Amino acid sequence: MYQLVLNRDIYLKVVQERIPKARHHVWIVTADIKDMYVERYGEFVPFLELLTDLVSQGVGVRLIHAKEPGPRFREDFDRYDELINNELFERILCPRVHTKAIVIDGREAFVGSANLTGAGLGSKHADKRNFEAGFLFDDEESIAELVAWIDELYLGNHCRSCRRREFCPDPIIDNL
Repeated sequence: MYQLVLNRDIYLKVVQERIPKARHHVWIVTADIKDMYVERYGEFVPFLELLTDLVSQGVGVRLIHAKEPGPRFREDFDRYDELINNELFERILCPRVHTKAIVIDGREAFVGSANLTGAGLGSKHADKRNFEAGFLFDDEESIAELVAWIDELYLGNHCRSCRRREFCPDPIIDNL
């Protein structure tokens, strides 16, 4: 399956429909990261609450982002001790990341323009959100390639040859 997903449908089909059904892991790669709310049980809550629920169910969450999160995201994050002190939640910062991708259980993936922000992937009203586009797919070969690439980022395989090291506030590999 390859499906073009646009605008608010990204929130509905990826964030609302698929991420909560993850059973093994959710990997999120984003350039920008800000507070983002999702509808759950009739109310709007921080996306971090959904991630906390997943982690408490044994689902690993990997978050790779390019810059420091916005202040409201950081405030929300500090309220979720289950994420801060849990080995199932992994977070790294790499200023060269410009990718926007979500991989769910290594079986489905979304790659597109939307960042992890309210106006990108969040529940914002259609008249207040960004114009976004992306593809949802389940092709095993493409997902395997994407997963391997995300693993390379996460493990810091690009750190040794990175020519932007001076701009990296939190190097993945410290001893180079």
